[in-house]
Amino acid sequence: HARTFVSLTTTLTVLFGDAPVLPLLMIKSSQYLARRNHNLIHYQPLNLSIMKFSQLVIAGAAIAAGVEGFSTVRTMGVRQASPLKMAEAATEVDKMAALATAANEARGLAMDSIAAAHSGHMGLPLGCAEIGATLYGSQMQYNPKDTQWLNRDRFILSAGHGSMFLYSWLNLAGFDLSVDELKQFRQHHSQTPGHPEFPNSEHNTPGIECTTGPLGAGVSNAVGFAVSEKMAAARYNTDDHKIFDHHIFALAGDGCFQEGVSAESATFAAHEKLDNLIILYDSNEVTLDKMAEYTQSEDIMKRYDAYGWETYEIDGHDLAVVEETIAAAKASNNGKPKFIKCNTIIGKGMEETEGTNAAHGEAGVPYVDKARASIGLPEEKWFVSEGTRDFFSGVQEKNQGIYDDWQSTYAAWKEANGDLAKELEDAVADNVMPAAEMIKAIPEMGGEAEATRVSGYKIIQEIAKAVPNYISGSADLHGSTRNYIDNGGNFGAGFDKSYAGKNLYFGIREHSMGAILNGIAYHGIFKASGSTFLVFVDYFRPTIRVASLAELNRVSYILTHDSIGVGEDGPTHQPVETVSGLRVIPNLDVFRPADAEETVAAYVSSVTRADGPTALILSRQNLDQNTDMPASERREGSLKGAYVAKKESGDLDLIIIATGSEVQHALKAAADMPGARVVSMPCMELYERQADDYKESVLPSTCTKRIAMEAGVSAPWYKYASKVVGVDRFGFSAPGDIVMSELGMSAENLASEISTMN
Repeated sequence: HARTFVSLTTTLTVLFGDAPVLPLLMIKSSQYLARRNHNLIHYQPLNLSIMKFSQLVIAGAAIAAGVEGFSTVRTMGVRQASPLKMAEAATEVDKMAALATAANEARGLAMDSIAAAHSGHMGLPLGCAEIGATLYGSQMQYNPKDTQWLNRDRFILSAGHGSMFLYSWLNLAGFDLSVDELKQFRQHHSQTPGHPEFPNSEHNTPGIECTTGPLGAGVSNAVGFAVSEKMAAARYNTDDHKIFDHHIFALAGDGCFQEGVSAESATFAAHEKLDNLIILYDSNEVTLDKMAEYTQSEDIMKRYDAYGWETYEIDGHDLAVVEETIAAAKASNNGKPKFIKCNTIIGKGMEETEGTNAAHGEAGVPYVDKARASIGLPEEKWFVSEGTRDFFSGVQEKNQGIYDDWQSTYAAWKEANGDLAKELEDAVADNVMPAAEMIKAIPEMGGEAEATRVSGYKIIQEIAKAVPNYISGSADLHGSTRNYIDNGGNFGAGFDKSYAGKNLYFGIREHSMGAILNGIAYHGIFKASGSTFLVFVDYFRPTIRVASLAELNRVSYILTHDSIGVGEDGPTHQPVETVSGLRVIPNLDVFRPADAEETVAAYVSSVTRADGPTALILSRQNLDQNTDMPASERREGSLKGAYVAKKESGDLDLIIIATGSEVQHALKAAADMPGARVVSMPCMELYERQADDYKESVLPSTCTKRIAMEAGVSAPWYKYASKVVGVDRFGFSAPGDIVMSELGMSAENLASEISTMN
């Protein structure tokens, strides 16, 4: 609450009688004292000097006790507080002292680790130490012994370069991240890589909720977490039992808010009223090259006010205010996400670099010993006091109580809601029907020519039935991409939407959609897909790359209008290089099915894959169905990435490899060639994971006369063929069939090219 200089002086006089109080008032809160605007904490300027943390603690405790908490009765010239208020104030002093000590020791852990590595970013860990102390020491609910607890609060470090901030606090908070691991910061095979990484085959650091990657993405990932929590609460909470009610926290810096993806996601979060989301803005007025004022002059608070967020501006080094503000943000269930601007000093505690862009990197390494001494740390490196360990044992005990109560609630909920409990537990464990069974459970698609996006619409209905935690969304293109889940409801606030809805409307925000999908996947309950035209995938390519790196199998991408077959919209909307550009991303399965039955396999593979994401590349135009081959065989073959779509009727002397819309041309061209085999290869990556004997059976090494065909750039296909019929130029505006024919995508041209081969 707003405190004036006079009331603060009075409060301290109450505590200390006629003793001098001016030393206790030497507070520099980025030259601010709390004020309120729109019921939020802001500041008024104060011209005071920096005080030692012990003085700050006492002053903060006095504020916490409050003037109104003391009687006016005097004894020996000193006002006496009520016993209850005195006890509360004493407890607050103890807690604030412990948090202040922990903040400085976290600074020490970060400095020592970065100095040992001679690599890393000191600025954020030193500048945000009080924020970390408040989150992990007071305001977040978590259990380091059960890092997968469903109702834990989530913390996302959007400014991932400051990773030692997170590693230090995970160590102090009791997670299984030892000091020895901190000493191995940025070293091979350590649990402390340069940027935090979601547990995967390379790293398994406990307490890391998210691989954020480029700046701004973490803010958007956090929106995805908030979506998932709202959806889980709507689906699984009951009137009698609430099992989901946690908060999502993200810490971000100036760079995160300069990146456009955070703005896209902020508008989505406000529009859908995600009030379980709390963004902490590390506002230190510094970017890597220059002071922030060199490249930005906006009023970010007004921007977020305009979006519809609840905004706060505080001193990020004032423990009492940081705690009060975060507590207020958590308690405010008013339909507005929360944005807390924390005014901080980058690299705080290191005189030579603090407040400058030099604090961003490891420039402060030569000054570490001096900085450690200046904040009261002993010479021992990676020092953590017994008092801090004891304090966090108390935090763990408190959180264990919350955890135990939740377990009791969950047990009662499970007993009362058996079917819901099975659905949730299957979702969390990622238990889905095996792919071989799922393809059999989906009805055959029929023999009429059909665009694979249209086939996809029919198939996604079956997927949603087979996988209850499957959800899907679109960047304002549901009518074209055809991935709407019938009777699934729409997610969000207002209109016909609810938080239980399975269909997400992202608006024209592709980059944000990709990052939000990743956040939903990281949250660990739902499987999510998002759609747009393939040519727009470059807007969110960075999020696909991170999903692949993080091995997120819960996310997939539905990308339609896949080639020059788009036609009249012209070359701006005709992807030629895009599919190949996706294929070069490691650990991304790229499926370009040739007909409806291959599309069944593509969708099934996307929801049953265990170790990474899938991109589904679907056509705008109608494609012939390969009815000469049973549907079951096309599905089974597609699940292996490639299969023989037409076997040679004579001695094998030619293999034609094709994918997507070009398989129909390959089948026609080979019809009069007894020695020709047609191989459909909807997914190169899946084919490459098959056993060598299977690959040899499809593409025998004895047959070297091979030609490949795809309506896209030719380069990737030379791995399999000596000649490629591709499109190594941009298209043009005309009806799709004319563009295809003019650029060589026809059975006739394929046959002509084959005739020139030896």
